[in-house]
Amino acid sequence: MNMILGKRHIILAALVLVLGIAVYLNWTFGGKDGGLTITDQLEAGKNYGDAQYVDANAGEANGDLEVNAAGSSFFSEARLTRQQSRDSAIDALTQMFQDSSLSDEQKSQLAVKAAGVAEAIETEGKIENMIKAKGFSDCMVYIDGDRVDVIVKTNGLLKEEVAQIKDILIAETGALEENISITEAQ
Repeated sequence: MNMILGKRHIILAALVLVLGIAVYLNWTFGGKDGGLTITDQLEAGKNYGDAQYVDANAGEANGDLEVNAAGSSFFSEARLTRQQSRDSAIDALTQMFQDSSLSDEQKSQLAVKAAGVAEAIETEGKIENMIKAKGFSDCMVYIDGDRVDVIVKTNGLLKEEVAQIKDILIAETGALEENISITEAQ
């Protein structure tokens, strides 16, 4: 019993010593004020709760802001809808793939479909980034088999811009020009 009590006392004394050294080092290297900023030293010239004048005409007009907000929400909702439909399609493929009654040939067909969905997702993302790199603020690309649909956020497409977008689509997907649809959204 004495031996156990002695070991506990030694361990407790060592922990107290380590704690004391840590406090001393913190006090030594922390400086006199401990790194705290006194409230009186803060900038007294600003009161962040005060009202301030805002000129609605300084940036964009209110109508433009509403159109941009509507355009942004359109693209956000479209991305969400696209992701949800893909998730449900992938879930359906996964459930079918796990069905034990399917033959190996049917499972390989499902694997090919899943690979096609994954490839379409990757290609759509790549095309969207390439179109945005051309100076468009936002866009959505849908690939369905040999058909490619693009929605571009713009106030009007020039013929040169349409040609650039078609060149990207044809190069990345190999789609025929008659299977490409480009739509403007504001």
